[in-house]
Amino acid sequence: MNEMLRGASRAVLFLLLFQGLGGDGSEFVGDGRDFGGDYSKLSGIIIPGFASTQLRAWSILDCPYSPLDFNPLDLVWLDTTKLLSAVNCWLKCILLDPYNQTDHPECKSRPDSGLSAITELDPGYITGPLSSVWKEWVKWCIEFGIEANAIIAVPYDWRLSPKMLEERDLYFHKLKLTFETALKLRGGPSIVFAHSLGNNVFRYFLEWLKLEIAPKHYFQWLDQHIHAYFAVGAPLLGAPDTIKATLSGSTFGLPISEGTARVMCNSFGSSLWMMPFSKYCRGDDVYWKHFSKGNGGVHHSYHCSEQEPQSNYSGWPTYIANIEVPLVHDSAGYDAYPSLSEVTHENLTSMECGLPTQLSFSALETSDGTFFKAIEDYDPDGKRLSYQLNRLYHSDPVLNPLTPWDRPPIKTVFCIYGTDLKTEVGYYFAPSGKPYPDNWIITDVIYEIEGSLFSRSGNLVDGDPGIASGDETVPYHSLSWCKSWLGPKVNITRAPQDLKVAPKAEHDGSDVQIDTNVEHNYGEDIIPNMTRSQRGKYITYYEDSESIPGKRTAVWELDKVNHRNIVRSPVLMRELWLQMLHDIHPNAKSSFVTKVKRGPLRDEDCYWDYGKARCAWPEYCEYRYVFGDVHLGQSCRIKNNSTDMLSHYL
Repeated sequence: MNEMLRGASRAVLFLLLFQGLGGDGSEFVGDGRDFGGDYSKLSGIIIPGFASTQLRAWSILDCPYSPLDFNPLDLVWLDTTKLLSAVNCWLKCILLDPYNQTDHPECKSRPDSGLSAITELDPGYITGPLSSVWKEWVKWCIEFGIEANAIIAVPYDWRLSPKMLEERDLYFHKLKLTFETALKLRGGPSIVFAHSLGNNVFRYFLEWLKLEIAPKHYFQWLDQHIHAYFAVGAPLLGAPDTIKATLSGSTFGLPISEGTARVMCNSFGSSLWMMPFSKYCRGDDVYWKHFSKGNGGVHHSYHCSEQEPQSNYSGWPTYIANIEVPLVHDSAGYDAYPSLSEVTHENLTSMECGLPTQLSFSALETSDGTFFKAIEDYDPDGKRLSYQLNRLYHSDPVLNPLTPWDRPPIKTVFCIYGTDLKTEVGYYFAPSGKPYPDNWIITDVIYEIEGSLFSRSGNLVDGDPGIASGDETVPYHSLSWCKSWLGPKVNITRAPQDLKVAPKAEHDGSDVQIDTNVEHNYGEDIIPNMTRSQRGKYITYYEDSESIPGKRTAVWELDKVNHRNIVRSPVLMRELWLQMLHDIHPNAKSSFVTKVKRGPLRDEDCYWDYGKARCAWPEYCEYRYVFGDVHLGQSCRIKNNSTDMLSHYL
């Protein structure tokens, strides 16, 4: 009963905060914020990442030699039981035709809908926690009293390219209607939370919207329907892991062979959506492309600045792909690689006659199709991938997504990602001597680790490493591109993450480093002049001190948080809640929540201090035993009367 009362009191507290600290719906304008109104009317819209939406069968498929068949609405992605017992049937339901992106004639799958489609991919006592994606996020919303109709999931078929998402499912029309329905239902704009590939989806939606709405109403529509955008783990310049998946397969931890995984990944048009590309090259303008075609012009995919030929590796730490192919002696050799002739001498390692030749490819050469053209004669997927790249991306009528992002035209943008984990940035491939799809093996991998490059064997590798490493999936170079969106002056703060690591430091601010009004040129990176202690993990905040007119931008870097688990990170969710609750408070004195102090928000944040024989954070936590507690820490709980705990963050 005490637990129910405690939870109810906390829910009431947060509901009152979302109603403007009075519940009367009165309008207010906080200092430094553009949206003024009843914040209880805000909605949250979640756009999940790659392979983060359940897919269900929309067919009846009899599986021979297996007691498990596929019936309408059965889980396809992900049902590990059927994957293990009827893998051939499962593949029929998951694979797409690589050329036209249609389903297998015997089985089709479609994305599920609602929050249940993105919380756990394979629900179950054992498989549920292992496949959990957004479940913890939704639990936080419930615990803090958010209404059921205020959180909206917009799942999509993550196998499809953006062009096919609209052609087959009218996904972007539906997404526009979702924003408009949320506004009509709740009376206010939405906060967008996108993870991984979901950020690419949202970017495409913003470009699609330009062609759907009259230009003079475009920004008005955005201001009316979108209050803020939280980009979490966004592969803003792509990810080299895509190249590995196309040549050797990515199993997602499933009990399938790499060859099977490769066939599966290469059938998905979306696999190329995260191809690494150069930050110095941009695609053709939509209207320019139509003009060019109308006048018989030649279509060029990219226009690069003078920095591209001057930079090493298209601005990335190293070459994305290095591949051994048989040495070609006849005239047909280099003609097969249209753009290779210009870089042959600097990219090829000459060998004796009959021995393999090593070709190296930069990010630009992977995204413009040079890489796939180079392997067409040695791999049957080369032509298929070249076709997909040209038809689904370079010729997209809305946007070539394999081009650098500009800051989204939304008033408030938060870009959040993990750093300082061992992340793959380059690969060495060689023929395996086996038939397709196992015809390539990875002979070496280049990793970035906290500002250095290492091979798989641990040897230091030459290149252009960044100041940090990525999140195990996306390199730092790609994640940190959003730092170029910051305003002309930036406040940088580095603070500890974990309440349990350095509580005293977080109390008095002794371990918080602040550098204010740092000069920043738009479009460039910004490097903090700060130190790190080896005893804990930190968050580094980059926040506009002087903003681009009408905009507010922030970048958060979380040490040692990996790509998949970032949406389940308690540290991230704590920071999100504090920032949002700071934004809705009428007495907030700054544009961003203070970083000097952090205290517990939930029972999970309280713990037992054995040195002082009491619960830590006594001003927030108290000892309150509840039947079933098995150790002292579990009995430390948030005080019921901690209604002023958020006042410290204004």
